Amino acid sequence: MPDKATTRLTQRDIARLAKVSQTTVSLVLNNRSDATARIPAETRDRVLKVIRETGYQADPLARRMTKQRNQILGVFTYESVFPSASGDFYHPFLAGIEDRAERLGWDLLLFTSAPVTDGHRRIFHENNRLRIADGCLLLGREIPSDELARLIAEDYPFVSVGRRDDAGAPVPYVGADYSTATRTVAERAASLGHRRIAFVGLGVGAESSADRLRGFREAAGPRAPHVPTLDRSPGDVLDDLLDRRITAAFVEERADAIALYAAAAERGVDVPGDLSVVALGDSTRPAASDLDFTGFHVPRRAMGVRAVELLEAVLSGTSAEQQLLLPCELTDGITLTPPKGA
Repeated sequence: MPDKATTRLTQRDIARLAKVSQTTVSLVLNNRSDATARIPAETRDRVLKVIRETGYQADPLARRMTKQRNQILGVFTYESVFPSASGDFYHPFLAGIEDRAERLGWDLLLFTSAPVTDGHRRIFHENNRLRIADGCLLLGREIPSDELARLIAEDYPFVSVGRRDDAGAPVPYVGADYSTATRTVAERAASLGHRRIAFVGLGVGAESSADRLRGFREAAGPRAPHVPTLDRSPGDVLDDLLDRRITAAFVEERADAIALYAAAAERGVDVPGDLSVVALGDSTRPAASDLDFTGFHVPRRAMGVRAVELLEAVLSGTSAEQQLLLPCELTDGITLTPPKGA
């Protein structure tokens, strides 16, 4: 096998190692749907195995000429981020996207002409310029399922930054493993002696909310309380928790965790002595606090980087796995301790 550290592999090398023709290698690399259907699955898998084992990468210039790419990566956000109070939340995603795109030699195109309909931005409209870009990354807490379905139906290359499952067909995405992270911190609370714990937040709607609640249920059981936050003041939420004699609150939105901590301080409720507060991620809206919350952070920059890499793989036809979940960064913090009397 050629030494990939010193010799640039060619398609001819891959063909020889896989014991197939160079044409077959080219068809597999270019993901030609009209031709690959005639290539036996075992042959295609053998070619891909050799590609993975050798670390082969097609020449970028040749591949660009074959694909007639513009080398432009589109970015569409379903929430406004420039300028916006939510900019701090989206900045790491965009920084990761920019870093990886620069390394790949791509330009970025931020789609900003999308009109707002019924309070929501829509990527499809009469003046959309999607086709200027070779493919597009989608960001947003909630992405309309009909737009995802249309992107798939029109065979437009895209990757969602965040898990999506409601398009009627598999959606390529890079998301955060909220479920595992939430389950892990809930199990930690149980190991410290907490038996009366509650989930605080939406828990429904976006996949990120549902994933957190699912992870909480896996650790706490189906009967553990779910305390909603929508249209409720932090004081009202605190009263609900105290009435239920909750000793540890797992708060979906970090901004709500900060507000809950402030409400507790005003009432003389000690955190974490009387009530432990766990933050399940990062603030999606402005919330300033130096408090070191126990919980986890979302790998936002890494998600941006991996999303660009996945889109490149989708465009080049070399992606075997199109749905990735990255682990969250667990934080010890100071807001979770054993309950009184444990």
